[in-house]
Amino acid sequence: MPSAAVTAPGSNAERSRAYNRGLVLGHIRARPGVGRAEIARAAGLSVQAVSNIIAELLADGLVEKAGRRVQGRGLPPVQYRIDPAGGFALGVELRPTSLAAALVDLTGGLVWHGRRRLAAADPVAVAATLGPLAAEGRAAVGPADAARILGAGVVMPGPFGATGLADPATELPDWAGIAPVGWFEARLGLPCLVENDANAAALAERLRGGARLLSDFAFLYFGAGLGLGVVAGDRLIRGTRGNAGEIGHVRIGGVRLEALASRVALEARLAAAGLPCAGMDDLEAAVAARAAPVEDWLAVAAPALGEAIGIVENLFDPETVFLGGVLPDALIDALVARVPLPAASLASRPDRTLPRLCRGASGRLTAVLGAAALVIERAFTPRLDAA
Repeated sequence: MPSAAVTAPGSNAERSRAYNRGLVLGHIRARPGVGRAEIARAAGLSVQAVSNIIAELLADGLVEKAGRRVQGRGLPPVQYRIDPAGGFALGVELRPTSLAAALVDLTGGLVWHGRRRLAAADPVAVAATLGPLAAEGRAAVGPADAARILGAGVVMPGPFGATGLADPATELPDWAGIAPVGWFEARLGLPCLVENDANAAALAERLRGGARLLSDFAFLYFGAGLGLGVVAGDRLIRGTRGNAGEIGHVRIGGVRLEALASRVALEARLAAAGLPCAGMDDLEAAVAARAAPVEDWLAVAAPALGEAIGIVENLFDPETVFLGGVLPDALIDALVARVPLPAASLASRPDRTLPRLCRGASGRLTAVLGAAALVIERAFTPRLDAA
């Protein structure tokens, strides 16, 4: 299986100190219990440069010593790992009907989470709910830890900006013309990153899910609509304006994929049958009861998703495709089992080491944990613009 370690080389002459710091952090995260000499070899840095950076990271509380590894003669080298309590990230998920927030530690471990229903998702209503919800999170961890929050990641349904893709069922009202990064930073008092929910879910899968050791993968995400997050060469593919991956608008047999295989499509079937469909509890009950609308949805959604996954495989050549999002776990499992994967695909080959389709993170917290992962991914990824 390919390594998830950062592969970009670094050197004192060519890279800034901020870039090298991110490079070292990335290697420690990818290989907990790694020593300075190993990091230096993998990163293309001198052992002295790595030693200096690790001294800074220890002082900042971002890494900790993980004992010594015995290997032959001489003093065993000290090993290092990420200190979970060295910092925290705030995740915020804005959906048409709710606002959620979570705090996670540096390894992605959940520390606190909260959710509020929204009567409206316009900026005025969101602002009135966001402040108290974020304050609740800060109070839950206390002043000392709240001061160590590195930033906030925010996920919103895409696409961002005025486009030719319109869907009132999944759009947020009255956000056109608002720069979301500045808007959220002003209200949270933290540096913010804003992504669509599918991109954030892909990064969360990389941080704490099945993609931890993968450099190239795709995440097909069930949120307000249906989105796609793609990581290629350890980097998220964002597109010009952050709108890459709007797979829900791809047409399968002349019909938009979202109309066939999204949560909105499932809820419409339940509503037409007179069954409750107001939230995750209702969906879980319908799935557990093997309700006819759920079975009908699966019969349509599975083949449509199979065609869409074939397109993704041929466009991006991922190591695997994850299926996840805000659907009941049992329904994700049913889809993974039923989706027919096309034989005419780059991914249909005898030397595979992973299944073509895997179960990804699912449930209520998928997107909000993905939002927090945006902050951690940025902290642990070497960036030339960090200097």
